[in-house]
Amino acid sequence: MAAKIISGTEVAAEIRGELKQKVAELKEKGITPGLGVILVGEDPASVSYVTGKAKGCEEIGIFEETFRLPAEATEEEVLAMVDRLNKDPRFHGILVQLPLPKHIDEKKVLVAISPEKDVDCFHPVNVGKLLIGEADFLPCTPHGVQQLLVRSGNSPEGKHVVICGRSNIVGKPLMAMLVQKAKGANATITVCHTGTRDLASVTRQADILVAAAGSPQMIKADMVKEGAVVIDVGVNRIPDETKKSGFRLVGDVDFEAVAEKASAITPVPGGVGPMTVTMLLVNTVRAAERQAAART
Repeated sequence: MAAKIISGTEVAAEIRGELKQKVAELKEKGITPGLGVILVGEDPASVSYVTGKAKGCEEIGIFEETFRLPAEATEEEVLAMVDRLNKDPRFHGILVQLPLPKHIDEKKVLVAISPEKDVDCFHPVNVGKLLIGEADFLPCTPHGVQQLLVRSGNSPEGKHVVICGRSNIVGKPLMAMLVQKAKGANATITVCHTGTRDLASVTRQADILVAAAGSPQMIKADMVKEGAVVIDVGVNRIPDETKKSGFRLVGDVDFEAVAEKASAITPVPGGVGPMTVTMLLVNTVRAAERQAAART
């Protein structure tokens, strides 16, 4: 295997070490960063994510509280909980775990979160600030991708970055981040999607290829330029009878084959995944710092 493995687990641990120091400094000033999490229902994946976020907060010294509502909770009840956390000074960041039950309008709930507490960076105000290069917060998964690139010595500056996927969670915000005239960005960006003709001819132009389409192992070796850096954001379950669970996790990249051509590649699991929760912690600490500065 030719490619260097970019370990999200290692980079996330490095960032968490830096955060511990920042949290300690804030506590010396009498400020404990706080994160309020709203979980509606008992979706197993959502429960698992929320547990991981709580552990991350505990590790670096952030105060975290999860507010659980039943799956049949009304939209009004969820909005009332958001309003309560908006007004509670103990919480510098608010996170509503998605997806919400179908009878609740996600957009309405996300817009109700105060922009200065929107640590997921989903509020239209924060999305707009991101686009014009004046972001208060950076969205967690795209920021994780950027940090993996910069800290592994593969800064996007001056490179051609091809992103496969145009979701509001990864593809579009990552494009908005990396196109900025800024350190760790300043890249030429191409965004591919289901309407892209001859996808392979576009992906082969990439110095850095980001796969975020949610399609298992769609990026094959013949779609990657020799020596490219490949970041795999995908997490897909595929059947595997050899596993106790009956499935295994794979990314959007055919890892074994692509690793023979790439100069560096992220694994799944252990690549982008650990970075997403870590960047949420970064945003929570940043929110505490910003709110503390606003009060002085």
